[in-house]
Amino acid sequence: MMSVTRKCLLTGVVRTKTMDVTQDQIDEWLGGELIQNVMPHLSPDEREFLMTGIEWDKAFPDET
Repeated sequence: MMSVTRKCLLTGVVRTKTMDVTQDQIDEWLGGELIQNVMPHLSPDEREFLMTGIEWDKAFPDET
């Protein structure tokens, strides 16, 4: 588990989440591996947060 901080591409809000990832996994992904292959245990929403900082339920609360 590690803390991951991302800035939302839509809102500009910076958020930090504790996620079940390792630095090695992040490095593999940043090195070109597909995120779903490196971190298959994460939900699509968690992978989206890593890639874009977007948390759809917070960016669009009226849509849920």
